Amino acid sequence: MTRVGPESFEAMYRTDVDPWGFSSSTYEQRRYDLTVAALLRRHYRRAFEPGCAIGELTRRLATRCDAVEACDASPTVVAEARRRCRGWPNARIDVGAVPVDWPSGSFDLVVLSEIGYYFDLDALADLRDRAVASIDAGGTLVAVHWRGTSPDHLLHGDEVHACLRQAGGLVPAGTYCDEGFVLDLWDRQ
Repeated sequence: MTRVGPESFEAMYRTDVDPWGFSSSTYEQRRYDLTVAALLRRHYRRAFEPGCAIGELTRRLATRCDAVEACDASPTVVAEARRRCRGWPNARIDVGAVPVDWPSGSFDLVVLSEIGYYFDLDALADLRDRAVASIDAGGTLVAVHWRGTSPDHLLHGDEVHACLRQAGGLVPAGTYCDEGFVLDLWDRQ
């Protein structure tokens, strides 16, 4: 279960395509930079980034991956992400909401950035398990979430990461935490 449905995100992005300041906020830019800097490998074959918003992190991932698949539930924000990523032909961005629209095939990198708290614990556990099942042995799962509170979040960022840490088949590979966000990385066994 989620508190905010795709139609709510679409309405918000139609009003303001960058409501959180993804392209200008010091917090957001720092979070993106640290996420990419923390990646366990220099290069990945195929990455998946659900909830990509305007594609700021997607562009950075495209510099480290042969192919990046990203999605968001809002057609408006997907159009903006495609526009911003047009210089990266290895980035494909589709309209879709996870876990229903999880792409087929396997990945060696899955990035869950700022989406986990929109799910309740059962739905988040399903999302986590789907992510783990789609990652190749030796691949990486990265999660990064804000540690603040918001009325549209079902979970706190720390609760999201506590749930993700319970995944089977993953070995912890790194953690960064400050008052703003928590970032965890895992290797897939």
